[in-house]
Amino acid sequence: MLKYKLERGAKMIEIPECITIAKQMNETIAGKAIKKVIANHSPHKFAFYFGEPDTYSKHLVGKRVDTITPLAGYVEVSLGTTIMLFGDGVNIRYFPNNDSLPPKHQLLVEFDDLSVMVCTVQMYGGMWVFTDGENDNPYYIAAKQAISPLSDKFDKIYFMKLLNSVSGTSSVKAFLATEQRIPGLGNGVLQDILFNARINPKSKIKTLSDVQIDNLFESVKYTLRSMAILGGRDTEKDFFGNFGGYATKLSNKTYKKPCPVCGREIIRQPYLGGSIYFCPTCQTV
Repeated sequence: MLKYKLERGAKMIEIPECITIAKQMNETIAGKAIKKVIANHSPHKFAFYFGEPDTYSKHLVGKRVDTITPLAGYVEVSLGTTIMLFGDGVNIRYFPNNDSLPPKHQLLVEFDDLSVMVCTVQMYGGMWVFTDGENDNPYYIAAKQAISPLSDKFDKIYFMKLLNSVSGTSSVKAFLATEQRIPGLGNGVLQDILFNARINPKSKIKTLSDVQIDNLFESVKYTLRSMAILGGRDTEKDFFGNFGGYATKLSNKTYKKPCPVCGREIIRQPYLGGSIYFCPTCQTV
């Protein structure tokens, strides 16, 4: 049985990091055979596995990595008919050899060249191993079927269908970052998307002008593309443990600093299960 839980308020592998990590994994571990697997070495209450972790070695050892695919907020590793799937909150790190590995980990995969991939969980995270087609989790299925905001298919018509599917009294944050309307777009990337569109996270859908809606659509695509091109956000780490090259405008790194446009201090507030950051001048409600 699939053990899965989606929590709020923690760091996530969101679209830019998913794309970056998948690309780095394709360049680094594709083609390698798995020599050794240790799952649940350091038990964690909120580390989630598919079935029992002590079966992972049986399913993975001897298999060769085929391709790695970014799926919204998931990284999917294909090994023939076997899938490794990494989701929310998992720190996935690569070590060229088996020296200086972290003493605590929730999943360790050693390859035939002695390089190692180590997964650790701080708040929560899912590391699932299953046969292709076996995982019927709705979040995973939604991610596989979703139209990426970076795709040409994610056009204004598609965006308006999503927007019109929610109540006008819903906030912009609720529209973009809840209910998996755009899988992989979470509270983290949301902040700069809304800043670039000059829209407050608490603003109601029904109050948005046509110009603001246009700006929001363009900002979703432009901001996420910029983050992906630059290797993810500077608040998140990649496959090699390096922070991304995209300098966030609104995040815990810029909280209380001057707004890059007007100079007023950036505000942080709790809202809808996580913190929101905004400029009270550039992003009025």
